[in-house]
Order: sequence, then structure tokens, then C-alpha cells
Amino acid sequence: MMQTMELEGQETVSDGGSGTGRGRWTTTQFIFGKYMKPVPNNILDPESEIVLMWNCVFMVSGLVALFIDPLFFYLPSIRGDEKNWCVNTDVNLGIVVTIFRSISDFFYLVHIVMKFKTAYVSPNSHVFGRGVLVRDPNKIASRYLRSDFFVDLIAALPLPQLIIWFVIPAIRSPETHLKIYALALVVFLQYIPRLYLLFPLGSQILKSTGVLAQRAWAGAAYNLLLYILASHVLGATWYLISFARYTFCWKSICRREKIPNECLLVYLNCDQFHHPGRVAWANSTRVFNTCDPNLSTTTFKYGLFVNAILQDVVFDNFFGKCFYCLWWGLQQLSSYGQNLQTSTFIWETLFAIFIAICGLVLFAQLIGNMQTYLQSISQRLEEWRLQRKDTVQTEEWLTHRHLPEDLKHRVRRFVQYKWVATRGVDEDAILHSLPTVLRRDIHRHFFLDLVKRVPLFSRMDNQLLDAICGRLVSSLSTQGTCIVREGDPVPEMLFIRRGRLESSTTNGGRSGFFNMSTLIPGDFCGEELLAWALDPRSTDNLPPSTRTVKAVVEVEAFALRAEDLKFIAGQIRKLYSKELQHTFRFHSLQWRTWAACYIQAAWQKHKRRKLAKELTATESLLKDLTAAKSFTSDERVAVEDSDDDLC
Repeated sequence: MMQTMELEGQETVSDGGSGTGRGRWTTTQFIFGKYMKPVPNNILDPESEIVLMWNCVFMVSGLVALFIDPLFFYLPSIRGDEKNWCVNTDVNLGIVVTIFRSISDFFYLVHIVMKFKTAYVSPNSHVFGRGVLVRDPNKIASRYLRSDFFVDLIAALPLPQLIIWFVIPAIRSPETHLKIYALALVVFLQYIPRLYLLFPLGSQILKSTGVLAQRAWAGAAYNLLLYILASHVLGATWYLISFARYTFCWKSICRREKIPNECLLVYLNCDQFHHPGRVAWANSTRVFNTCDPNLSTTTFKYGLFVNAILQDVVFDNFFGKCFYCLWWGLQQLSSYGQNLQTSTFIWETLFAIFIAICGLVLFAQLIGNMQTYLQSISQRLEEWRLQRKDTVQTEEWLTHRHLPEDLKHRVRRFVQYKWVATRGVDEDAILHSLPTVLRRDIHRHFFLDLVKRVPLFSRMDNQLLDAICGRLVSSLSTQGTCIVREGDPVPEMLFIRRGRLESSTTNGGRSGFFNMSTLIPGDFCGEELLAWALDPRSTDNLPPSTRTVKAVVEVEAFALRAEDLKFIAGQIRKLYSKELQHTFRFHSLQWRTWAACYIQAAWQKHKRRKLAKELTATESLLKDLTAAKSFTSDERVAVEDSDDDLC
């Protein structure tokens, strides 16, 4: 009969069978108190497929949103005939723009939620590999609230919709140009945080995926799209200011017009178009003729906004004025505003200066970035192709040797993962070319903080830590890689920095025995090497592994090779201290497994002894009851015999 002691945990060590518990903590953690906070399942890796896909989706939606926001500037329009005009708001355009803008706001809200659910790389861990992920939801939320949360929140607020549909209708002032300037101010104030969020995100996507770097034309098209976006914003702003200047001329003439009919500012709005007083005023007014730049009677200086009236841009439909303004913006940015003729109006002059500066900067940036993508980035891509020369040779070798597709896929995945982790830099070659003292200091800078996080090394002195740091090398393993099998020689000790390993054992092939645990960052494997290195009678043959170790996910670790550990053990006698060996045994997974087996065996022995005592007590009780029953029967027979004798 199989007897098993099941502790609360992930693993169950049995004497005659195998089992896996489903608790939160492993058996060894339950015994030794190594409790660790569980990682929430809803926290995402910033380099996972879903996060990268969402960043691309949000990047596209953000670009679309940047094109949508200037469309609010086209809502004010002028309708009527040649002698009777009024200021109107394009309601249909407002509804369409509001719907698309609300959809883009929804993407910003989802982006905020995604940031609360995405882990981040600790800034102090960039010295090795890709850095250590922080998955604690409280730390993620605290960091996000202190950094970009309020910027994201401002970018996600539906401020233009509120201004268009609630604030402006509630203002009864006939000063139309003030409402226009308020709308432009709100849109521009919210445009800044949206640009602030979008461009760093584009750099992050480029760094993570390299999509634009792999195709030079894609990078050039991306920068050209940004240049068109700047032209779109500039053209929409020019239209809005032109509309404001034109209506400002109406109002300035209207305030002075008293005869034959007094001009009221409300007459300029289309809401009063059919009002009797407004009809009478329209038949006799000189406001529209006086402000018409086609006539010589006008005295108002439109400056660089005159083409918007001469070309009937303010009177045209949406598509006509939108494409004309886009062309105007492209023309002015590419020519640095050289063909602009301004008036003495101070804000108009400042706007012309702004156009000239922006045109110079953006055009230089466009040409520079396109040249970068067509030359520099292509050169970097060529360097990456040269870097992959060995990979190409490997591909040819794989094809020549007719390896199965599974092995080919594993080789390709490892090469890709190694490039992502190291960015194609051969760190070992760089370090070996440096002087010994400098190499030792760099190793100390790289690994000292990481080594101290390993519980086994936490109490070591600086001399031993320096010796270990000088011998550590980086190690990368892809998902599903079998690092070492049970019974195979152990070539190195691995100290996990990122990822998870699955460690299992059958206790040397013992029938029915199976033990499995998960190694997390801070744990290590290959502890057999330490006992081998500390044994002065050990041979050159490496010790066999007592466990099988596989990579559950991509793993970054630093390794201490067998010959390096033997050298350290021979040079530093402190490795032989009892305290250090007890610390090693405390954190060793195999020693924990043995301890769990001993505890289980003791528990089973205790249960057997208890059961034996209970059986002995039960047997004694049964014997006593049988004896008592026999005595009672004999006494009854004797009484009956005595009664017969009396009779």
C-alpha cells in the first residue's frame, strides 16, 4: 500500500508513487519558510506578443487621432449668397468628427489600463541582458502614477467634444472669434501630450521589433507621413485664423454701422438669418462689401490670410477646404514661408515667423530622417546582416545536413533570442580585449548587485564575491531547452536572473518516485558541482546530475563553470566554512528534496508505529473482553450445576 504525506504545496514527494499538489507554495518552501509572493497572471511582459501588438495598434490609432483633431478647426463655416453671409457651424461634420475622436479617446483609455497591467524593467538591472522585470501590481501602479499617468489622462479626456457641444453653446456672447480661439487653444493644449506619448512609443516599437529598420522605404514613408501631418495641422490652423480674421472684419464694421439700419452682432450668426430685422438689415448693409478683398473699397488688412477669402476657401465644402489647406501647409513648410505677405498685425507676423521656423526644422528633419533610413539605418541593417553571417552559414549547414524542422526551428529561435538579449554585441570578445584590472572592475559592476540577490551569496564577503564575479558568464536558454538531464555530467552552476526552470528527479531511477519544482529568479541549479569542487579527493570527472532541468520560458542566467568553481575553491579557503556549507544546503533544491523525503519517511514511520500501537491496544482489549466473556459463561454453568444439586 502506497503511503504518501501531502504537504500544502506544488509538489508531493512519495515513497511509492508520484503526485503533484496544487497549492500555492512548494513543499520545500513550506518546510523552510521560503515564501514568495505569487506573480499575478494578469501582469503582462512588456516584450510579449500582445503588448507589442497593442503598441502597434495604439501607434496607428494615435496617428489617426492626430489627423482627426485638426478637423475641429473646419467646423466654423460661412454660408449664404454673395450679398448676404452668416457664420454657421457644420453640425454634420461635428457629429462625424466627434464619433471618430471618441473612438480614439477609447484607445487612450485602454492604453492607460494596459500600462497598469504591464510589467516594467528595473532601471538598476540593465547592466546584464534585458533587465529584471518588476511584476508587483502595487509597484507598477506607483511607478505609473508618478510618471506618465496624468499625461495619459489629459490626452484621453474628450475636451474638444465638451467645448463644441456644451461650452460654446452655453456662451451667449456674439464674439465668434473668441470662441474660435478658445477651441484652438484647447485642441493645441491636448495635442502636446498626445505628441509626447506617440513619438517615444514609435521609438520603442522600432527598438523592439525593428520593422522600420528592416525596410528603408517604410522608415522614409513614416517620416513623410509625419511631415504631411504637420502640413495638415498648419493648414487647418491657417483656415481657422483666416475665418476668425474675416469675421473680425465683419464685427468691426458692424459696430460702427448705425444707418439706415443698426447692425447687431447677432445678425452675423445664421441662427438669426430669417429674422425680420436681420432681413431688413441685410438689404441695406455695407458690411460684406467693405470686408470683401476682391473689391477696392476694403481697407481691412488680411495679410497672409487673404487667399482664404479670395479663393473662396471659407465658403467651400469640407473636402474642398481641407485639401486646399493641406496643400497650403505643404507649400509653406517646403518653402519656409518665403512667399508670405503679412500685414502689421502682431499675431499674424508671429504666425509667419512660426511657419518659417517650423518649415526649416521639419524639412531638415524630413530630409535627415529619410537619409538616415535610406543610408544610416540601411548601413545598420547591413551590419546586422553581417552580424548574421554565421547564422546564414548555420542555415546552409542545417539545410545541407537535412536536420528536421523541429531542430531548425529551435536553432533559429535561439539565435533570434540571443540577438534580442545582447543586441548583436559580443560582450565576451570586448571584455577579453580589456586589461585584467579593468575587466575585473567591469565584472564587479555587472554582476555584484545581481550576485548579492542570490540567497546563497548574500552572506559572502567581498573577496569571495569578487572572485565569483570575475568568473561568471552570461547564459541564455530558449523555451523548452533541456539544460541538463538526470545522470548526465554537470558542466556548470546556473544562477537564474530571469525566467523559470523546471527541475525534476526520479531519485536515481527509483521506481514510482517523482519530484518536480519550479526554479525562479534567485534560485540556482547544478549544486552537485560545489560538493565536487570542495572535495579534495575528487577526480577530473564531473559529478552526475541528480535532477533534470528544463527551461519553461526564455531564461537569462549567469553561469559558473566547473573549472572556474574548482579554481575558486582552490584559491579561497572560506568556501570550506561550515556556515557557508549550511547556507548552501539550505538553498539547495536537492537537499530540500532529501529533507522532505526524510520528513515523509519519519512521518510514515510515526504513522506505522501509531497504527501498530492502536492495533496492539485493540487486540488486548479484544482478548480481555473474550476472557471476561468466557469467565462469565463458566460461572453461569457452575451456578446452574449447583441449582441442580439442590433440587
